[in-house]
Amino acid sequence: MNSKTIVVLATLDTKGPEARYVCDQIEKFGNKALLVDTGVVGTPMAKADITREEVAEAGEMPLTKMLEGPSREVTAPIMAAGAVCILQSFVKERRVHGVLSLGGTQGTTLSTQVMRALPYGFPKVMVSTMASGNVAPWVDIKDITMMFSVGDIMGLNPFTRKILANAAGAVCGMASVELEIERSSKPVVAITTVGITTRGAMKALETLQQAGYEAIVFHANGAGGRAMEQMMKEGIISAVLDYSIIEVSNEMYHAMLAGGSERLTVAGKLDLPQVICPGAVEVLVFGEPDTVPSVYRGRTLIRHSSQITDVRLNKAEMCTVAKEIVARLKHTKGEAIFLAPTAGFDCYAVKGQGFYDCEADAAFLTELTEAMPPNITVLERNTHIEDVAFATEAAELLVSLIESRKHH
Repeated sequence: MNSKTIVVLATLDTKGPEARYVCDQIEKFGNKALLVDTGVVGTPMAKADITREEVAEAGEMPLTKMLEGPSREVTAPIMAAGAVCILQSFVKERRVHGVLSLGGTQGTTLSTQVMRALPYGFPKVMVSTMASGNVAPWVDIKDITMMFSVGDIMGLNPFTRKILANAAGAVCGMASVELEIERSSKPVVAITTVGITTRGAMKALETLQQAGYEAIVFHANGAGGRAMEQMMKEGIISAVLDYSIIEVSNEMYHAMLAGGSERLTVAGKLDLPQVICPGAVEVLVFGEPDTVPSVYRGRTLIRHSSQITDVRLNKAEMCTVAKEIVARLKHTKGEAIFLAPTAGFDCYAVKGQGFYDCEADAAFLTELTEAMPPNITVLERNTHIEDVAFATEAAELLVSLIESRKHH
C-alpha cells in the first residue's frame, strides 16, 4: 500500500501533545503526518510542519500584526483562510490525501471551515467535543465525518489516546481508498425529491437508469438542494431533474427546508440540461405543531411525522412563489422544460387529501406560464406528480435534452 500524507490541523498552543500523538498514530499506519498550526496567541507545544506564521501569511495578515491586539473574531477567519489556501493548493497537486482535526468549539469552527472548502470525496475527519449535538453548522453540505471525543481534548489519558488512535485509523483508512469520484462520458444526473414525491422520483430514477444514466438522488431538505448545486459547480453533476422544488417556497416563507437564495439558479447559470417539476412546492415544513407560525394556525395541518408538521400555501402565496421561481429561472442560458401535473404536486395535494386545492395550483401555473422566459417550455399534464407516466415522461424529456446537446 502506498504511503499517504494526512494533514493534522490543530491549535498547537492548546492541543500540542494531542496533535503530536495523532501524528504518531498516523505514522504507525505507515503514512506521513503533516502538522499544521492554526493557533495564534500561546506558545506552540509541538513542532509544526507548517507554522502559524506561514498560515497567517497565507491568510494575508502577518502573525506579528495579529498579535498586536489579538481577538478570536479577527484572528480565526484569517487563520482559516490561510489554512484553506494552503490545503487547497496541496489537494490540487495531490500532495495530501486526507485531513484530521481535533478541537472544542473554536477548533471545530475553524477546522470545519477549512474542510468545507475542500472537494467532495477528500477524506475529512473532525474529532470534536461538539459532535454529539446538531452538527449542521460545522458539516453544512460537505462530507465531513464528525467524531465525538466524549471527554474534552485536554491532556492525554488512556481513554483519549484510544479515541484519537481510532480517529487516526479512520482517516488513514479513508485515505487508502483508491476509488475516485468518476467523471464518466455520460452525464451524472441529479434528482431532487421529498417523501411525498418519492414514488414519482423512484420511477424517474428507474427510467434514467434504463436509458444508461447514473443518478444521484437528493433529499430536498434544504441542505440536499444546496449540496446538489455545489456538486454542479464541482463538475460532478451535469444534468438535473429537479422533481421537488419545495426548497424555494420554504426559503421564501422561512420554513425548515429552506434551500438558500441560489437554489434553482445554478443549473441555469452553468447551462446544464434541466427539467423542473413543482414537487411539493405548495408545502411549508415546520417542527411539532406548536412551532407552526400563528399566521398558518387556522389552516389544515398535516403531521408528516411526530416531529414534522406540514402547512399548505394558499392561492395568493402560490402566485408569489410562481413569480420567484420565474425570477430564479431567468438565469437559465439554454433551453429547459418545466413539466407540471395539474392534479396535485405531491401525494398530500391530490383529490381527497388534506392539501387538495386545484384553484391555488391552477393560479400558480397560470402565473408561472405567463411570466416564464421563452427558452423554458412549460408543459402541463392532467395527472399528479407520482403518476408513473408523468415521472417517466419527466426522465425521458431530460434524456432528450441531454441527447440534443450532443448533436449540436
